[in-house]
Amino acid sequence: MLKRFVDVRDEEVGAVLGSFVYFFTLMCGYAILRPIRNEMGTAGSVKGLPWLFTATFIVMLLAVPAFSALVARWPRRVVLPRIYRFFIVSLVAFFVVLKLGVAKEGVARVFYIWLSVYNLFVVSIFWSFMADVFASEQGKRLFGFIAAGGTTGMLVGPFLVGRLAEPVGPVNLILVSAVLLEVSAQCVRWLSRWARDVQHQPPSAEGPVGGGVLAGLKLMLSSPLLLALGLQVLLYAATSTFLYYQEVRLVAAVSKDAAARTAMFGDIDFYVQLLTLALQTLVTGRVISRLGLGAALAVAPVLTGLGFLGLAAVPVLGVLVVFKALRGASHYALDRPSREILFTTVDREARYKSKSFIDTVVYRGSDTVSAWLQGGLTSLGLSMTGLSLAAVPLAGLWLVVSLYLSREQRRLSKEGAGEFPPVVLDSATSR
Repeated sequence: MLKRFVDVRDEEVGAVLGSFVYFFTLMCGYAILRPIRNEMGTAGSVKGLPWLFTATFIVMLLAVPAFSALVARWPRRVVLPRIYRFFIVSLVAFFVVLKLGVAKEGVARVFYIWLSVYNLFVVSIFWSFMADVFASEQGKRLFGFIAAGGTTGMLVGPFLVGRLAEPVGPVNLILVSAVLLEVSAQCVRWLSRWARDVQHQPPSAEGPVGGGVLAGLKLMLSSPLLLALGLQVLLYAATSTFLYYQEVRLVAAVSKDAAARTAMFGDIDFYVQLLTLALQTLVTGRVISRLGLGAALAVAPVLTGLGFLGLAAVPVLGVLVVFKALRGASHYALDRPSREILFTTVDREARYKSKSFIDTVVYRGSDTVSAWLQGGLTSLGLSMTGLSLAAVPLAGLWLVVSLYLSREQRRLSKEGAGEFPPVVLDSATSR
């Protein structure tokens, strides 16, 4: 039945379903925690998004070198489950503190920052592992369906919260998220065995990646491909921040009722996830395999540029809902899986260290700068039309970078990259 939707080989079926479950449990657990964070933020008066973005960025600067040190010393089947269990212990600690009712406002701020770090970190680790387990050709066929596991989790998580929050209690749902995270850790061990026994990866593919704690930054700065990947993430995050502020202002203008605003935000996110799931299961693999990464990478920045032009011309909530749904679905269904395929063409140290640096520090750094920039432009009196037009050149640059990345991927593929063993990004392969 799976073959009706995905171009999957017999020996890959178990791993694809295992990866689907892995991403499902990861994102379902996060989706359960997000409404709890939002409610805590309201109750604890968490305000000043630029300051929270800045605090999150600082924590990322500390966390990424620590992660690099771990993957340099321990094999992936050991270090990844241990990282997940560190987060499980953190969740249990939050559960205990919240049950005791200690320093609610302080806990709300800490939990907001912690969840912002947690979300980016666990997703980055997941895709690093996928790029380590699957070859480039497999990624083109399978990553779309695997990504749908996360989207399904993002749909099921809020559904569970809506049904269980009152009878069980919001704080108790933290333990449900912890259990799901343990299932993710077990999936890592199972997929590592599959990669060794079925994929026939060499022992070196399982071992520590070696290198220094700052290797992620150094590798990114020395490789045009990784630098372009970092710039792509920076531009996506920057346009996301601009769009987020537009969304907040338009929703606030439509309704003054907190419950109605919450419902609007929920409806927007639901339609994004539903459209994303349909594209991931039915379209992603076929588009990437037949039209190539260039077409898949170009869709999101083109829709972003057109969407901001539409908001500049007609700054109403209906235009924003359509814009965000199409942009979000194209990013998660086409842009994100295509970007993860590119990481199958680099060596293991870059997959874990540079990727984690790009997905966390670069992403949150862009969030921080964009938030302060947005606030500065607003204080200078720039209207919503002006802010939308200011984001259009960012979308244009994002498109240029995406087309460059697709060209680099084709070049590396012709040179024999993307299969095991992967190429090393040194001076000979990164020109």
